[in-house]
Amino acid sequence: MIFVAAGTRDGRELAGYILSKGYAVTASVVSQYGQSLLRGYSGIRINNQPLDEAGLINFFYENGIECFVDASHPYAANISLNAMRACEKTGVLYIRFERDTAPIGYDNAYYVNDYEEAAQVAGGLGKNIFLTTGSRSLPVFAHAAALRSCRIICRILPEPEVIREARELGFTPDNIIAMQGPFSKALNRELFLKYGADVVVTKNSGHLGGTDTKVAAVKELRLPLVIIDRPRIEYKNITETFDGVVEFLENNLNKA
Repeated sequence: MIFVAAGTRDGRELAGYILSKGYAVTASVVSQYGQSLLRGYSGIRINNQPLDEAGLINFFYENGIECFVDASHPYAANISLNAMRACEKTGVLYIRFERDTAPIGYDNAYYVNDYEEAAQVAGGLGKNIFLTTGSRSLPVFAHAAALRSCRIICRILPEPEVIREARELGFTPDNIIAMQGPFSKALNRELFLKYGADVVVTKNSGHLGGTDTKVAAVKELRLPLVIIDRPRIEYKNITETFDGVVEFLENNLNKA
């Protein structure tokens, strides 16, 4: 049985691809939306429970997991670290699927290491801060001292629990954009203009995450861009292609 961390679009597609190659697959995804998309793959098993290191270890033993395919979001460092530790303790194979990065090449870009630094830098660049960093980062920006006098606009998924969290953190409806991406350059540009963005904060989530179109729109408007670098993790095994994952499985495992 192959366990795939499949909370992203490419993760779900990779799980389906591995399944199509004749392997038994359990795909792990927490959101109801993600679960509904996975159900389109006939025969796939779905885990919808969050698992820490101990939970992964138990799951591996109870379900006969032979390999953990880490297709989690590039910024979900805790998932990767927990998985590598759990694999090491159980003898389960591990491979990381890492999506590409998008080239930036912009002279008005500011690179930072984390959300806290991003809030500090953004607060010094403008008063209308446009966040494209996802819902998990909202508490940091909502509570950042450097942004107390700023308007913070957040673009998040249109899921009830995500919108509820934003409202509880103090984001008002006029500062919440609940839309499913990725977005074209034209739409990004219009949203930046409509909300009067002085600075845009983003992550380099690659072309699939829409980083290229965000950067293109920012460049056209000559806005400051704060970019949060990806976590620096030393993965035991890593590939940037679906075929690379399958080749790893073929070289190390037997099909179910």
